[in-house]
Amino acid sequence: MRKYKFRYNLDHPLRSVEHKRIIENKRSLKRLYINWYNIFKQHANDKGTYLELGSGGGFIKEIIPGTITSDLNEIPDIDYHFSASNMPFNDNSLDGIFMIDSFHHFANVKTFFCESERVLKENGKIVMIEPWFTKWSGFIYRKFHHELFDPNRDWNFPEKGPLSGSNMALPYIVFERDKDIFTKQFKGIKLSSIDFHTPFTYLLTGGFSRSSFLPNIMFPLIHIIEKVKWLKNNCAMFATIIMEKKYDA
Repeated sequence: MRKYKFRYNLDHPLRSVEHKRIIENKRSLKRLYINWYNIFKQHANDKGTYLELGSGGGFIKEIIPGTITSDLNEIPDIDYHFSASNMPFNDNSLDGIFMIDSFHHFANVKTFFCESERVLKENGKIVMIEPWFTKWSGFIYRKFHHELFDPNRDWNFPEKGPLSGSNMALPYIVFERDKDIFTKQFKGIKLSSIDFHTPFTYLLTGGFSRSSFLPNIMFPLIHIIEKVKWLKNNCAMFATIIMEKKYDA
């Protein structure tokens, strides 16, 4: 099983270029990202203005061409470089904000929600795909992933670099464990749904660290198995979290 060696450290802007190359050359991983981008596409229309936060080495424009891409790092071919706590957009100007594996890197999620409420139009959506906490995912993330995974922390984590600073359990903490706190503090951002998924696929692709554990021909079968409700609810490694800017009448 081949382990990838990177030229640049995790927080270097060109590390995302290396990630992009891995996605393009690993069919199973790219197929997974296509599936995830298609989730975003379900919440987009041709006339809307959509922003992706933490675009990194992704390729969302291949699926939703008009999307504005962004990242904290100055990565080649990214439209904007800024912090999610200070977005360079007018009030009520965006129809949606999309992100994959970005939220758990936000050192100040409270400021992010305030900014999101400012820039989103009424009924605008935040759609994020993030790591989720189950007994299975907690075991995998703690044992085999370099990032912090601690569902017992508060909303903060040690600030390091753009990618090395994180808590992969943060989505679970905010939207499940502390759901009542989130609801009370951000009355204009309504949590619409949380869909658990991907118990095995990402792990079996090898992610960005290793070559795939299975031949590509096996992944369609894995996708079918992953649709079993019990597996999704009890073994999910990711969740799609959907919020909407909406004020009570």
